[in-house]
Amino acid sequence: MSLKSFLSKIWAEAKRLFEGIPPELKTAIKIGVVVTENIKKFTDSPAADVLTAIIPGDIDDKIKDLLRAKLPAILAELKLADSCAGLTDPAAITSCAVKVLQGIGGDTQSAFLHNLAILVAEVAADGKLSWSDGVYLLEWYYKHEYKPAA
Repeated sequence: MSLKSFLSKIWAEAKRLFEGIPPELKTAIKIGVVVTENIKKFTDSPAADVLTAIIPGDIDDKIKDLLRAKLPAILAELKLADSCAGLTDPAAITSCAVKVLQGIGGDTQSAFLHNLAILVAEVAADGKLSWSDGVYLLEWYYKHEYKPAA
């Protein structure tokens, strides 16, 4: 079996899994990808609230509040905000972590963003999405739903 054939079978299974999951988990996966992509695209603007800029406006207010509360802690746990250890304001922590991410390149940045997307989706799913399911489903969603639409 060729590698391409093997990967095609994996993606087909991920698609089947994605289509069978509850709508709230699909939404959580989408939020994980969109928030992470917004972080990747974010450019410093002194007038912008970093958390407002990276959290999509069309998601439920409860999820927005949860992400505003949890995202700085996630970024700190990923050690993206170590250089800003003295900061306590969530927006300042997030802004600092984004600046650190901007200084990281290539595969290392991609790895951080991938992990961040999964953690954000877990928060948005309110504990109903496991890490291992998130790994496959977010990867499939990003490559087959988000990326083609972008």
